[in-house]
Amino acid sequence: MTTPTRLSDPYGSGGGANLADILERVLDKGIVIAGDIRINLLDIELLTIKLRLIVASVDKAKEMGINWWEDDPELSTGARRRELAAENERLQRRIAELESAGREGSGEVKTGTGTVEEIRGERA
Repeated sequence: MTTPTRLSDPYGSGGGANLADILERVLDKGIVIAGDIRINLLDIELLTIKLRLIVASVDKAKEMGINWWEDDPELSTGARRRELAAENERLQRRIAELESAGREGSGEVKTGTGTVEEIRGERA
């Protein structure tokens, strides 16, 4: 009597890597997927799309020198704060320039709230 032999599991569940192990390995080492799509018509290049995909952990990406998300205001609150602080500084410099030019031109700069005409001293 013969005993049927069992084929080995193609996924290696008998001690092989499972999905979590594979994901951990990919994030630890990183993986790059690259490809180009070109559309030509009569040997005239109409469109070229270059695709680059890097899958890695944040630590591995920083180790490779990739940290674009730290400066993207949509992804980082720190970047948004830096952007707002820079804008605030530019506006303050501009106000100082305008006030300085106003003092030199008329001897006085009118400040306050109200309509543009009221601030300029014009009455309707």
